[in-house]
Amino acid sequence: MPARTGRPPKISKADIVAAAHRVIDSEGVDALTMRRLAREVGSTAMALYHHVRDKEGLLLLLLDDYAHREMPRPENLPEEPCDRIVAVATAMRDGLANCPWIVEVLRSDDLLSVGGLWYPEKIVAAAGKAGLPIEAAAEVYRAVWHYTLGEISSRAAAARRRDQGGDTYRQRVFAELDATEFPTLAQIGPRWETLTAQDNYERGVRALVKGLLP
Repeated sequence: MPARTGRPPKISKADIVAAAHRVIDSEGVDALTMRRLAREVGSTAMALYHHVRDKEGLLLLLLDDYAHREMPRPENLPEEPCDRIVAVATAMRDGLANCPWIVEVLRSDDLLSVGGLWYPEKIVAAAGKAGLPIEAAAEVYRAVWHYTLGEISSRAAAARRRDQGGDTYRQRVFAELDATEFPTLAQIGPRWETLTAQDNYERGVRALVKGLLP
């Protein structure tokens, strides 16, 4: 007798999230489509629509999942506004740096995680406590956010270049700088990659915040 196939197994949101991460890890976020995800989870695209309506809905699901599971929310934050903003910004950077593809989604689209709003809430409130009106406090967060995105993106790109092996174009340029035309940079040319690879995020964001607070 032929085997009974029965109904296909039900797909949970957890199954969808896990499969989506597998696709992204192996092929990149651009490869994540409803059809590709359906193949990964062993179902049809139609079955996925019971949980997410389209790729945007899928990305929102992933963003919320990551915000709740992986993004650190430090307790006992400092009372002083500048110190508090720096602590929150550093936690935000540390969480996002572990998942660079999320940064690319956040900076190129109109998507956000409601779970991730903990960070702007804390930063805007701290800037307000320092004496800024709410509009200026929001600008503080915006400046911190863009500084953080740029820092993560540049480091991720540099890591990809290093993984490819060999000297990078930047290394070759700085190693051969004309000391007559660029006397200051030529002094540190061979060490440029090492110096710029240092993690000085906290010092940089602190200087930024100090300049924005009253």
